[in-house]
Amino acid sequence: MTMDKSCYHCGEDVPENTDFCVTILDEPRSMCCPGCESVAQTIVDSGLSSYYQYRTEKAERVDLVPEQLRALIHYDNEQVQAEFVRNQDNISEVTLSLEGVSCAACAWLIERQMNGHTGVVRIRVNTATHRALLAWDKTETKLSELLSSIHKLGYKAAPFEADKQEESYYRAMKQYLYKLGIAGLATMQVMMLAVALYLEVFGNLEPEFKHYFRIVSLIFATPVLLYSALPFYMNAWRSLKARTLGMDVPVSIALIFAYVASLVATFTQSGEVFFESISMFTFFLLLGRFLEMRARRKAAAASANLLKLVPAMATLEDGSQIPVKTLNIGDRVRVLAGEHVPADGYVVDKAVYVDESMLTGESLHVKKNTGETVYAGTINGEQTFTLEVACRKQESMIANIVRLQDEAQATKPKIAEIADIVARYFVAVILLISACTYLYWQHNQPEDAFWIMLAVLVATCPCALSLATPTAITCSTSRMGDFGILLRKSHAIETLCKINHVIVDKTGTLTEGKISLSHTQIFGDWTKQQVLCIAASLESHANHPIAAAFRPYFDETKQAESIENHIGSGLTGVINGQKCKIGSYAFVCQEDIPNQPHTVYLSIDDRVVATFTYSDPIRESSQHFIQSLKQLGIKTTLLTGDNEINAQPVAEQLGIDTLVCGVNPEGKLAYLHSLDKSQVTLMVGDGINDAPTLAGAHLSVAMGGGTDVAKSSADMVLLGDKLDKLVEARSLAIKTRKIIRENLAWSLGYNLLILPLAVCGLVAPYIAVVGMSASSIIVVTNSLRLLNKNGKSLHTNSHSNHSSRHRGGRVSVGS
Repeated sequence: MTMDKSCYHCGEDVPENTDFCVTILDEPRSMCCPGCESVAQTIVDSGLSSYYQYRTEKAERVDLVPEQLRALIHYDNEQVQAEFVRNQDNISEVTLSLEGVSCAACAWLIERQMNGHTGVVRIRVNTATHRALLAWDKTETKLSELLSSIHKLGYKAAPFEADKQEESYYRAMKQYLYKLGIAGLATMQVMMLAVALYLEVFGNLEPEFKHYFRIVSLIFATPVLLYSALPFYMNAWRSLKARTLGMDVPVSIALIFAYVASLVATFTQSGEVFFESISMFTFFLLLGRFLEMRARRKAAAASANLLKLVPAMATLEDGSQIPVKTLNIGDRVRVLAGEHVPADGYVVDKAVYVDESMLTGESLHVKKNTGETVYAGTINGEQTFTLEVACRKQESMIANIVRLQDEAQATKPKIAEIADIVARYFVAVILLISACTYLYWQHNQPEDAFWIMLAVLVATCPCALSLATPTAITCSTSRMGDFGILLRKSHAIETLCKINHVIVDKTGTLTEGKISLSHTQIFGDWTKQQVLCIAASLESHANHPIAAAFRPYFDETKQAESIENHIGSGLTGVINGQKCKIGSYAFVCQEDIPNQPHTVYLSIDDRVVATFTYSDPIRESSQHFIQSLKQLGIKTTLLTGDNEINAQPVAEQLGIDTLVCGVNPEGKLAYLHSLDKSQVTLMVGDGINDAPTLAGAHLSVAMGGGTDVAKSSADMVLLGDKLDKLVEARSLAIKTRKIIRENLAWSLGYNLLILPLAVCGLVAPYIAVVGMSASSIIVVTNSLRLLNKNGKSLHTNSHSNHSSRHRGGRVSVGS
């Protein structure tokens, strides 16, 4: 077949010696350039070929694209993606806002379809927040293709932006109100006619009047069925198209069956009509969904509101303003007193005080010296300062917090996965039971068979079951954020309830980690300045709190070579041709030099030339943290690589049960593995040497000021330095577990109670729909109690832990 000489997309002449072609409407079509070919192929792949069938004129090059696809194609632009996509090697990740997700079946449908798509690494959908985390291999597929695939399923997806999602929420609420209003007005009118029909309050009605009332009822019920109930049909159609059974399938079947039966009865003037049931079903279902959406919105708003703390505009040093999303690394901006910091960066010109309560939950302002980091969304105190931007908006601390919260909420604990599976199969069981119920009553009491079947279909929809766990997890994660705690793994809340042994690191965890040099002792002909420069050069290759104490003495002219970092012991390197070592007594010192507390040793060519004595105060919250754990009957262990002479006083002062000191990372992990299996461990640490132990513990917490390696190995991150927040987090986890169990008990109990009553014909259709809507609202409202900040203290004693309280003896692993 000969292809057209002009471009099928834009109409321009096709250059000679080109081979741009796309098959459209089952025929190969010539394209003039790669741009037209790309756009046309995207249109075809997105199932929008009808655009070419019904268009009235050719496209203007690449610009005239269907509105539905224009935004999707733009999302492949690297500059556009820079605002919301996170990249690591070839893997890209984006947080999406979803429209049309109403239940766990919707989430399951999207996850199942998208996980089978070429290039998709993973996708996790959160039904409570209507967001999804999508990761894909950018060498295998494009973001526009993935968004298009989601659109094909009947859901709208776009990169998450707090303001746009809020607009989408209010738009959806307005549409629900329109549908709800029409259903409510129709219900009132149809119910008045139904009273006249069924109770014959006006005496014996003539058949003509009865038929007239039915016609009027039909007129009122039709817009309810065709417009107000549309969301239920769309959700049901998505499910059936994907060959699964969603929550709205039985509801849609009930409404359509009732309308068709009533329509036939109206025009044949025989049998019963159910127009009032149709209107009431729809009204109460919409009312329940409306209230449920508002409640779930409250649970989802917490993390989204964090992003709103970042201002839209930033003021440059010259006074001009630019959008925050256009800031680049190295840009300098002026932050006025009382303003929100626009980006993560460094204080350039002076010491300032910053309110970081949105990160840590602590209201006291934090002093930030020149060169120290401030975070986007925090509030500047009383002095204007200059900020040097350290990262782009999508890589900021606040963006990472929202991402981590989304990850924690989107990954489901085992109990939620089981509930979702039960809910899916439960719909199939309900359809089967409804059919059997109809057949039974049709044989024994035909006049009641239809409405009894309707009651069974509607009353037992397992919406509450699918909401029982996600809403509680979402609320709990948001509340943890108020404590300054980020959850990274889905099992954190479950495991936190079972903890009976807490293992803590010393430096930077129980102590402040703000180490300062208090004394320097020199041996030989070296000067203080020389040994400090050598020590600083070696320590510049370490990421331990002790290394920070040497940074002020770093001299770029004295660079160390052949650096070897012996984690937990010290460092070796070559400076000016001399072999240098710095670290612990056992790593550096000769036998004739006595060991001293809080001391670092420096040797040059195997000869000790200096010792550095440092101080590291214990955190104010450490005492209360350890005492609170003791009151809960939880065993405590201090596990540190520091020597016994440094660790022993800390353990004794805080009253820690067991001390294990002088161990390297492998030794820490070995200690963890040596524990009895009955002990559920929580590890708290901050250093790179804690990473293996953090990864190996049942549950791990990294201090916010710790290394990236430690935080990436941990299940939770504590942003501030208040260790006692972990005790509050445990109490919240126990309350969350309790509420999840209450939700599951209520939803399962309701369905098991209402099912036999409905099958027996003891539940009227309007009672069925009220009961189903009420059960969902009760579950969501019960979960919202976790967001209560003004209730009783979360500190609770665990009687079960008291019974198993154990205080181990003090153990020292020699230095």
